[in-house]
Amino acid sequence: MATPIGNLRDISLRALDVLAHADLVACEDTRVTGKLLRLLGLKAPLTPYHDHNAELARPALMARLAQGEVVALVSDAGTPLVSDPGFRLVAACIEAGIAVTAIPGASATLMALQLSGLPADRFLFGGFLPAKAVARRAALKELESVPASLIFYESPHRVAESLADMVQVLGERQAAVARELTKMHEEVVRGSLAELAARYAQTPPRGEVVVVVAPPGEAPAAAADQLDARLRRAVEDGLSIKDASALVAAETGSARREVYALALRLFRGGNEE
Repeated sequence: MATPIGNLRDISLRALDVLAHADLVACEDTRVTGKLLRLLGLKAPLTPYHDHNAELARPALMARLAQGEVVALVSDAGTPLVSDPGFRLVAACIEAGIAVTAIPGASATLMALQLSGLPADRFLFGGFLPAKAVARRAALKELESVPASLIFYESPHRVAESLADMVQVLGERQAAVARELTKMHEEVVRGSLAELAARYAQTPPRGEVVVVVAPPGEAPAAAADQLDARLRRAVEDGLSIKDASALVAAETGSARREVYALALRLFRGGNEE
């Protein structure tokens, strides 16, 4: 059953009804769910069910379900089973012939995709990327050629590093960084992966973060005047034509050969190595 990801008014009428009549509510953190129930004016027996106790807690939940009791499974926020241990409980219920249904509602994954401005007809949810750089790049490499928008959850203090790895592995693409969705400080910042990496290297984001990355080949080609301006800026900063072309091509997703040809026309061989 989905619970709000920030705005309490996102709770559904069905969710209220289930919470009011459930024999037991299995949740990640009884303190978090207990606070939610108090705000909603509800009372229900709570039991913890999370990554660290799932193997021990599952048999007890299955026993109560087998007796015909109603057990509601919730996460701390959003839709259960997305980066949660709940799928094993659902699988066990299906195997045992116990009826399972879902109460839809808030989802940071889908909301970020909706607000990103990126293609939403095909998408892949990648969950949390590995914390270590080598493992993170390997995980991104597996997704490099997936013809769909990519969605990731990320810790605020690793956002800049992850975006920089995405530039290196996925190439320059358009992306969006969504944070604090449905909350007072909700923000969605859109741009190229390189631009976003530079932004958050200077000022790390706060709050819960979702990153959405465009499919391969979806980055729009930069206008000629935009390429001109970027090339002139790079050369004024002291880069050679070759290095300036490589930098601008990476930043805009344009073909390196075409950018280099444009640079030669602009500078007529000046500052070329």
